Amino acid sequence: MNAARKAQHKDRTLVLGTVLASLKNREIQLRRAVTDEEVLEVLRKGIKTRRESVEQYTAGNRPDLAATERSQIQVLEEFLPPAVDPDEIRAAVRAAIAAGAKDVGKVMGQVLPGFKGRADGRTVNQIVREELQGG
Repeated sequence: MNAARKAQHKDRTLVLGTVLASLKNREIQLRRAVTDEEVLEVLRKGIKTRRESVEQYTAGNRPDLAATERSQIQVLEEFLPPAVDPDEIRAAVRAAIAAGAKDVGKVMGQVLPGFKGRADGRTVNQIVREELQGG
């Protein structure tokens, strides 16, 4: 935050300030310091909210606002651990299907907990649907 302020990156400073405020609110809500997992949860929620905004701005023909939201997503993604390789998710999905799960809900129920916090649920769902159609 201080580095962004010193470099006069106003957009970056705004995003980081928003995230820090969200973290402070989370601490107040929990009445204790947040854990690393809870910090990642706040970051992911911020990214998800901004992705939804991008979709709405795109549908509303506001590319300028959509671009702003995308740049904020990039700033937040810098603080997340690297994403899981889709091939690793696909292997877990195939194993769940081989173990007898035949519908999306059951496969998601078996696979998603293993990637909690490391993979986007939407990505996992897409891979599950592809594998169920192909298999």
